[in-house]
Amino acid sequence: MRFVLDAEQRLFGETLDKLLTEAAVPGVVRDWAAGRRERGLALWRSLADAGVFAVAVPEPAGGAGPLPVELVTAFHELGRHGAPGPYAETVAAAVLLDLLGDEAIAGRWLPAIAEGTAIVTLALPPAVPYALDADAAGLALLVDGGRLCAAVPGGVRASLDPARRLFPVTPGEVLAEGPRVAAAAAEAYDMGVLACAAQLVGTGRRLLEVSVDYARTRRQFGRPIGEFQAVKHHLADALVGLEYARPLVHGAALAYGTPDFARDVSAAKAAAAEAAYAAAKIALQVHGAIGYTDEYDPSLLIRRARALYTAWGSPSDHRARVVASLAR
Repeated sequence: MRFVLDAEQRLFGETLDKLLTEAAVPGVVRDWAAGRRERGLALWRSLADAGVFAVAVPEPAGGAGPLPVELVTAFHELGRHGAPGPYAETVAAAVLLDLLGDEAIAGRWLPAIAEGTAIVTLALPPAVPYALDADAAGLALLVDGGRLCAAVPGGVRASLDPARRLFPVTPGEVLAEGPRVAAAAAEAYDMGVLACAAQLVGTGRRLLEVSVDYARTRRQFGRPIGEFQAVKHHLADALVGLEYARPLVHGAALAYGTPDFARDVSAAKAAAAEAAYAAAKIALQVHGAIGYTDEYDPSLLIRRARALYTAWGSPSDHRARVVASLAR
């Protein structure tokens, strides 16, 4: 199946690509990992102005969503550039707050999410046990069984990606409870999975691009290393994996609102995680020792691909979900 974005969707992606390129994101990532938030927060607001969060916020609350295809387009670019921050968590929280139907909570936070004036992070145990970047968020949420609580962060945990700061959380003030919480949390989880899958495909694509460029210029035995069959085959394998994952992600976006959405996002996340992780390993092999040095920008994406591999559920978790859905 072939998916083609329309003119507006392509323009949206191109606009975000330009914005992120001009922002010099690798420097923003290094600042964010060191606890310096100014450039990351400025980028967050710029992306909000471009409509990144509006695609997950309903129109009555100041957004334009939910628009899952546009969300995939946005998160593909966030993944390609490696933007730091709880982007997937914030859009998932927007879905959760909207579906709860609590006007007091939604009326306060949804417009702020759409405008980029509020960062919201979210823990959904067991699949999402930590609240990402809780120290930078204006609101941290925790779904604790049938309760939605304000989350109380503990001490930060180390991550494979230094720019992903993981906080264990305990329940604080109860904001809502009952069956509606579990139902809304399930929908929010699926939207977060979709966003993470799109990020992974974008991250993998960028790693493949820089690896191909490097293979064209790095010379060994008097020839570009890209001329050697072993290198060509590795790069081709990475491309095949990403090209297989990409339509699954877009197909999941088109399934939003149908009974197949949960199944399709799990299939997309499993494929995207495996493809991006494979692209990261191949990028490291092609670049050699330079590939894992902190000073070399692709190392940021290599670590991001590994961290996102298990974020929002591991490939094995999602494959089990797909199998369970087919057995019904």
